Amino acid sequence: MDITTYINSYFDLSEQNLEVFKRFFKKQTFNKNEFIANEGDHKVSFSFIESGFVRVYKQTETKEITQWISAEQEIVTDLSALMFNTRCVWNLQAITPVTLYSISFRDYHNLKHHILDWESVEKQLLAKCFLVLEHRVFSFLSMSSEERYAHFVKHKRSYFNRVPHYYIASMLGMTPETLSRLRKKECS
Repeated sequence: MDITTYINSYFDLSEQNLEVFKRFFKKQTFNKNEFIANEGDHKVSFSFIESGFVRVYKQTETKEITQWISAEQEIVTDLSALMFNTRCVWNLQAITPVTLYSISFRDYHNLKHHILDWESVEKQLLAKCFLVLEHRVFSFLSMSSEERYAHFVKHKRSYFNRVPHYYIASMLGMTPETLSRLRKKECS
């Protein structure tokens, strides 16, 4: 899939604005375990994932907490750093070899000078991000670990073949042992 297809899936841009937007993106590659951004970095980029998986996580005093795992055809960024010009609060790490199309912090914020209706387009993007977060919070408040696991398997089964299971467990808010028990239960 090319950058135009990614952009079209997230933004409602005219053909002319799409061409302008596309010019700002640079293709980047990262090796497995390489960091795309680190907690404390300033001026994070906004990226579409062409291939691979990126883990968004934070190190606490006692453990790492995986907030999200982004895959092909998804975006990845530290949204608060991108929108509010603050330091990253998340680590973004390639957990497989990764290819991204990225726009720098500066270029992202200069799009308003190149795309006439950028504020409206960006508002749609932020609404999509908010909806993802809203669904995720709802699942943690309303679903049992078994239900979260079943939902994940239904929508992201391919992750199990390419992502370490302890990252998946952390993202689902459970221990690796609970995830293993649920997987065994599913297979029996």
